[in-house]
Amino acid sequence: MRAFSIIFGYLKPYKALVVLSMVFFLLTSVFSLFSFTSVIPFLNILFKTEALELPEKAPEFSYSSKAILDYLNYHLNAFVVKQGTQKALTFICFFIVIMFLLKNLMRFMAYYFLAPVRNGVMRDIRQSMESKLLLLPMGYFSEERKGNIISKMTNDVTEVEWAIIGSIELLFRDPITLVIYLGSMIWMSWQLTVFVLILLPISGVLISLIGKTLKRPAQKGTKKMGDLISIVEETLGGMKIIKGFGAESRMNEKFQEANQEHFRLMTKVYRRQYLGSPASEFFGSVALALLLWFGGNLILDKNSGFDGAFFIAYIVIFSQMIQPAKSISEAFFRIKKGMVSVDRINEILYAETEPQEQNEGPTPKFEQHISLNNISFSYPSGKQVINGLSLEINRGETIALVGQSGGGKSTLANLIPRFYEVTDGNITIDGKDIRTIGLKPLRSMMGIVTQESILFNDTVMNNIAFGLTAFDEAKVIEAAKIANAHDFIEKLPNGYHTNIGDLGGKLSGGQRQRLSIARAVLKNPPLLILDEATSALDNESERLVQDALEKLMQNRTSIIIAHRLSTVQHADKIVVLEKGRIMEQGKHTELLELNGAYRRYYDMQIFN
Repeated sequence: MRAFSIIFGYLKPYKALVVLSMVFFLLTSVFSLFSFTSVIPFLNILFKTEALELPEKAPEFSYSSKAILDYLNYHLNAFVVKQGTQKALTFICFFIVIMFLLKNLMRFMAYYFLAPVRNGVMRDIRQSMESKLLLLPMGYFSEERKGNIISKMTNDVTEVEWAIIGSIELLFRDPITLVIYLGSMIWMSWQLTVFVLILLPISGVLISLIGKTLKRPAQKGTKKMGDLISIVEETLGGMKIIKGFGAESRMNEKFQEANQEHFRLMTKVYRRQYLGSPASEFFGSVALALLLWFGGNLILDKNSGFDGAFFIAYIVIFSQMIQPAKSISEAFFRIKKGMVSVDRINEILYAETEPQEQNEGPTPKFEQHISLNNISFSYPSGKQVINGLSLEINRGETIALVGQSGGGKSTLANLIPRFYEVTDGNITIDGKDIRTIGLKPLRSMMGIVTQESILFNDTVMNNIAFGLTAFDEAKVIEAAKIANAHDFIEKLPNGYHTNIGDLGGKLSGGQRQRLSIARAVLKNPPLLILDEATSALDNESERLVQDALEKLMQNRTSIIIAHRLSTVQHADKIVVLEKGRIMEQGKHTELLELNGAYRRYYDMQIFN
């Protein structure tokens, strides 16, 4: 029932289309019944060898199967006698064609209205997942593999699509067909139908037992596909390193191991899934054989009132029940398999988001200082990165964070825009706790330039103006000039309207970084966070970028994370971090005179 409640939740916005589809499935079943049964009485008349003789008056009509058969036979005999055998045969063929035409037209209309349901649900799920991903905290992405997320948005969504179709078949299309066929069979012979109803549940129980063994390997298979996509993503992202270190065979071996494990798991899944259809067909054939035996005995019993013509019709209708029953079993397996993907999708959709209740509101004023008051931070894994740290950053100051890798510099910078939430203590802006400020207003007052330039597969213009709904092109150009980017942009094939490729791959590292700086310049924030913005550049690019950063930092509060101490010597305050604690703080000359940790780092860089 949980599976169907989730499926119904997805279908709710499309209930009108689902109802229309159900109506046409109903009409499909009705015309299907007529198309299969209409020929039987006619054949019974046409292949009689003796001459037809009509009684003086038609038999009285009633709703019993024998009375209806006698009534139809009388009128059909009359038609053959009056019109002749050839015309009767022509009429039969025309009638059958019309019934099949109407049946297939109704089936097309049913799927016509089902198409937007199928695609709409997929669109809604993908949109919900994308929207949710944008609301998740940074901590989620540090714990979850990118390839696994991509797998959930592609393979798992496809599995849910098949589960949706399976559920519609299981709940709407095939049950309608079975109900109509079963009603006809009860009307023809309730004794035979009771016999059938005893046989069918037995096969259903056996099929369901196969289905229960499907979920666990399917779950492992979809998880392994996430691992495969992660390996592919790592391979594409690190191709230069892989080739440079001759690690092609190692990566190929790693992929081959994961691929083989996925092959093994999915082979098990599909073998069990494929067992459902043959099993249901075999059990149906056993039931058909038993039906022939039981029905044959009814015909041989002259007192049963069961006619041979009706038995032929009954067999035809029962044979047509096998396919819907088989489809239901296949749909059952698809739903079981799809529910594994639903659970994986829900891991994203029901993950805890960043606080959203105060996302609206004016940008807070930053007039005095930012205070970090005895803050601590630990990752979900339990690893503590910041431990009881206090720091005050005055408006207009340039603060440099230095120290060993893993000392907590980047984490500390990430706590201010609330990419992560402090576990103890608080951070305030002019005395106001940042947790009482909406995320959008808080982040709108900050400009961030990271070591790795984050650019998008778009034009130079749109990358600089990223995040702005409306902008003046002249201001974009002015920002590019301040960032020392204007000259190289002008030389691009289409200038500011040149597409820079995936992650800005058509540009050099220095060019990408200057675009990132131009983006921060255009935003014009009062607070800058520069996370090792020049550490990955060559000397020429570093000089241009450093010059652009100095222009950017004028009249702004800046937090600089740096390994190269030469870039932060003129900072108003240098903070030395080790193991999440402040070891020293002060100006460059003051820290050198202390002969402590800063002096040690400085000497190491000078003499190396």
